[in-house]
Amino acid sequence: MSADSLITHFVGASALILVVAHAGGWLARRLKQPYIVGQLSAGIALGPSLLGSVAPDAYASLFPTQIAPALTGFAQFALVVFLFTVGYELDLKVLGDRARTSVTVALASFVVPMAVGCGCALLFRGPLHDLGMPRDLSPAMVLFAGVALSITAVPVLTAIVRENGLSRTVPGVVAVSAAGVLDAVCWTVLAAALLEGGGAEAALDWPWRVAIAVCFVTVMSLAARPVLRRLLWRTRLDPSLRVALLIGFALGSAWVTHSLGLHVIFGALLAGVMVPREEGGTLDPDLLRPLHDVGSLLLPFFFVVSGQSVALNGMDGTGWTVLLVVTVLAVTTKTVSGTLAARLGGLGRHDARTVGVLLSARGLTELIALNAGFQAGLLSGPLYTVLVFMALATTLLTQPLLLLTRRLAARDRTAPPSPGTPAPRHPRDGTATASAADVG
Repeated sequence: MSADSLITHFVGASALILVVAHAGGWLARRLKQPYIVGQLSAGIALGPSLLGSVAPDAYASLFPTQIAPALTGFAQFALVVFLFTVGYELDLKVLGDRARTSVTVALASFVVPMAVGCGCALLFRGPLHDLGMPRDLSPAMVLFAGVALSITAVPVLTAIVRENGLSRTVPGVVAVSAAGVLDAVCWTVLAAALLEGGGAEAALDWPWRVAIAVCFVTVMSLAARPVLRRLLWRTRLDPSLRVALLIGFALGSAWVTHSLGLHVIFGALLAGVMVPREEGGTLDPDLLRPLHDVGSLLLPFFFVVSGQSVALNGMDGTGWTVLLVVTVLAVTTKTVSGTLAARLGGLGRHDARTVGVLLSARGLTELIALNAGFQAGLLSGPLYTVLVFMALATTLLTQPLLLLTRRLAARDRTAPPSPGTPAPRHPRDGTATASAADVG
């Protein structure tokens, strides 16, 4: 294929990706689902599972193998910008006076799914072997199975909380705060799994890579933040130049972590965390706005590239059975552990149930982790397909389960009290009556 033909195919494929993905996001929003769900569904639809089956000639013409590196490059760029923004926005100070409850919920909703995921990987090696995994799983593969069940998608959860009017309620604040802590733990464990597993391109043994990674984090913490504060804020650079420099900083950090066999996601997150905030700890709107615009524009490329590896046609009876079991476990472990931990933290029954349901949303964060694991060889193709659909299913189920929780709360509030039941001293049930003091 000539260079001009390659450019023509890439431009046409890019136009289709952007239009279809954002149309899917708009449709998902109309159906009361997160925008990201529609984009992910559109990315899978443009892959070999749907478009490749219905119109194989059109699929081969729109997505020839020669443009795959360019699409992957755009996808990685979008991923770096998105996770750089996530790192910049990450602020655990939001825990405030609910720190004890939020940390308890985060640890419980990590430990329980992690234990269940690792246990299932060890107990059900036969079905996993049928899905292309080796008979003897490596420690990194077992660890990754636990991480796959433990992740909560903070961006999707935040959108669900905001769209359901829960931003200023106790369960909404606790869920978002706990998800922030949970994400930090999950990314750390995922980094350990990737370091232990090692990518195909990693030239150093994992102890050396760990040592270099620790040195890199130390240098970023001690040197990068002061330099950025002096260069970007005190000199008052033009906003567009500041954004360009910070994206370059994120790409350089991502290049370092990828060279260590981790993944670009860790360098991008670390770069975002290192960027100093403005005086008073506030976020710079002139920085956030273009970062969000670039990320939302280009993320569809990541969904499409991820969808290229989803082979729905290759799913057999074992695959569908594993998908059902994994989805049930993913929803149950998150909901139950989050609910019980929130109750122990002092929330009322319905508030605690709301927190548990919210933590079940996985969305984009899960897809990013799955993509990293797949590239590192910790997942087979069929198991990757199963887990991608699990991420989609758990995210789709969050809104219906949240509505069910609200209906149960409304029914309990309107139900007459049983004879002889004493009136409660404190109205701890229901999002409208719970106070910050209730959750410590």
